[in-house]
Amino acid sequence: MLVGVTLLAGLAAVVFAIGADLAIEVHRLLYHEAWWATLIVAPAGFAVIVWATRRYFPGTEGSGIPQAIAASLTEDNRIRRQFLSIRVIVAKMVLTFIGLLSGASIGREGPTVQVGASILNLISGKKHGRIAPTRDLIVAGGGAGVAAAFNTPLGGILFAIEELSRYRAFKATSPTLVAVIFAGLISLATLGNYTYFGQTLASVSWPDGLWPVLMCGAAGGLAGGLMTRLLIASYRGLPGRVGQFAADRPVMFAAICGLLTALTGLATGGITWGTGYAESKAALEGVEALPFYFMFAKAFVIWLAFISGIPGGIFAPALAVGAGIGADIALLLPGESSSAILVLGMVSFLAGITQSPITSLVIVMEMTANHQMLLPLMGAAVVSQGFSRSVAPVPLYDALAIGMLKDITRQLRGSSQPPEPPETEMPDPHEAMLEEIMGPPRPDEEDTDADLDAPKQGSEAEMDESAPPPKPDTSS
Repeated sequence: MLVGVTLLAGLAAVVFAIGADLAIEVHRLLYHEAWWATLIVAPAGFAVIVWATRRYFPGTEGSGIPQAIAASLTEDNRIRRQFLSIRVIVAKMVLTFIGLLSGASIGREGPTVQVGASILNLISGKKHGRIAPTRDLIVAGGGAGVAAAFNTPLGGILFAIEELSRYRAFKATSPTLVAVIFAGLISLATLGNYTYFGQTLASVSWPDGLWPVLMCGAAGGLAGGLMTRLLIASYRGLPGRVGQFAADRPVMFAAICGLLTALTGLATGGITWGTGYAESKAALEGVEALPFYFMFAKAFVIWLAFISGIPGGIFAPALAVGAGIGADIALLLPGESSSAILVLGMVSFLAGITQSPITSLVIVMEMTANHQMLLPLMGAAVVSQGFSRSVAPVPLYDALAIGMLKDITRQLRGSSQPPEPPETEMPDPHEAMLEEIMGPPRPDEEDTDADLDAPKQGSEAEMDESAPPPKPDTSS
């Protein structure tokens, strides 16, 4: 059963990838055939998505990674069903497709994490013989989603460890490994052994390459930290009359965000629509150069999609923003390879906005198939995390997950439905095996350290009491 649902999660990620690419291509063809149509399609698409999300599919808005983290942190099954269910699987995929058709700057990787976690959550609980604890299944599903979405198996495992298990101890359990392996096999069997951005053989020289690493790490970390603070503040509510209007008329506000997205895309020649994958790959291959304003325009449309409340991730668009940062820094360093600096910018901004440096560098390295950039990518990711944490102490996905848990807990307190009992964890098989081999601990071996610190009893205590007290010091 575990292998079956894991294969289903991998297949869902593959279908998601193919559908997302088709949606982006349809919007691009529409733009070339009738550029003015995007001024109608984008506002209408944003409005329809928000209306459907708020009315029929609550819990599907936004990235999907915070929902998976929130579901793994809570023990209330009512909250888990709000974030992970069959309804969420279908709605998340369909609404993300509509968003990409509308030209929204969203990604499919975050939604794939929520879809994968929802699929593996279907076999949780005692009714299926307790294959694994529910939290482990959720983490395994999220890691499988990343592995299949990017075709990065190692990145999926590290994502499960560093991002989804940030607040609890992670054990290399079989569900996580099985999920990532079989999801990767499904991706390999259907899409082939591909790299997300192709093969990039560019590298930076040493020791002159130290400056690109430091510059990209600092710029990406600061930009990622500022973007994190902006998105967290926007999640809590926009200020003034704009925030009041967004709260009172969310559908109309989403239509305005869609119109601004369409206008930004028209002003930039269409390079800000979609995930940004095509623009980043063209820049890495040296086919087209990214303009200096690309990072600012791309970050702006990402923010518009976020505040509108439509489903969609920011993982892939963040890579595009990082490529824009690297392109701007490459203008200041003409002696270095621009493709290598673009890769440094991508890992720096991704590490800055997620504050997961190991996951970021491994995913970017696997997506570009460039192992020569391992040490430079590692240095840029570490520097970026340091600068990002100085600006935004709480990582983005964790802050959003905690906010979602607070909101839904506040809503459930007013309901009459009593909370369900928390799930009991399965006993550790290694501890049971050790007890079976060694036997139960003997009474004289228990609490040895505590006995050493405890006061003496019996004859030793009586001997100490019968001993004469020390003579007072009269030398003074």
